[in-house]
Amino acid sequence: MLIVLGGLPGTGKSTLATRVAEHLKAVHLRIDTIEQAMRDAGQTVDGPEGYLVARGLARENLRLGLRVIVDAVNPIAYTRDLWQGLAAETATRLVEIELVCGDVEEHRRRVESRTVDIDGLTRPNGRRCWTGSTSRGRPPKSWTRRAWPSKRPAPTSSAGSLQ
Repeated sequence: MLIVLGGLPGTGKSTLATRVAEHLKAVHLRIDTIEQAMRDAGQTVDGPEGYLVARGLARENLRLGLRVIVDAVNPIAYTRDLWQGLAAETATRLVEIELVCGDVEEHRRRVESRTVDIDGLTRPNGRRCWTGSTSRGRPPKSWTRRAWPSKRPAPTSSAGSLQ
């Protein structure tokens, strides 16, 4: 199974992906971590490079029979198509979920107050951070949309529903 959690920064993708990966004993591929490792190695990351690396890693793990969770903004058709193509290529069930924080003020608070948990990664501060986060594209409406009240964390029971 290939699970792709998409959505804007601050919507809870990494939190949910970690919980689901722990519950399912799945491989967790976080685009932010991959892209930072690429920058640490002196690579320029200004397009889908991190997604292409993640696709290669996902392919290898799916071929081993492991479940894979991708944690990514996934803002453009090209990156979304990578996962659909990979699922078809590996005859794997694809579950695409867009996470949305429906409360704009809560979303802004999350984005502007979040801490960085990836060594070497820096985030813009304040308004620049919020503007950058909201200027990214949104996955298409055809994706399964699951939105939880933004004042509460996403329910851990959702992990069980993905089995």
